[in-house]
Amino acid sequence: MELDRIDRKILQALQADGRISNLKLAEVVTLSPTAVLARVQRLTKEGVIQGYEARLDPVKLGLGLMVFVEVLLDKTTPNVFDAFKAAVQVRPEIMECHMVAGGFDYLLKTRMADMNAYREFAGTVLWQLPGVRETRTYAVMEEVKNTTQLPLPVR
Repeated sequence: MELDRIDRKILQALQADGRISNLKLAEVVTLSPTAVLARVQRLTKEGVIQGYEARLDPVKLGLGLMVFVEVLLDKTTPNVFDAFKAAVQVRPEIMECHMVAGGFDYLLKTRMADMNAYREFAGTVLWQLPGVRETRTYAVMEEVKNTTQLPLPVR
């Protein structure tokens, strides 16, 4: 799919403020509100815009500890991968799961209240996931940058 300069400006504005009004968005990209609405609808229909959500403060919600976990599986067969992926999907503490190339198989991003909660999670959930042979845990001491915005240079 080819995105023109106006599409990219729309996407940049929506990434910065998903609640921007159509009228304000039209002003930002210098198009009519009708034309902007049509573009946003097209970008949504084509799957470029996947949805909108509120960003919450994990500390204020009692989930101040972020932990990254490297997971090494005992076997790398399709059925083990499928079982692991299915088990990860239903765990709300696991915010992200990425299959990676390198010295381990998956990288998980988790959120917990504190280290005691993580220790409980590791023993009752993480080490019980299908196929898990070994894990390495990295507790985040300081979150330096956290964004969901994709870099979209306007050409």
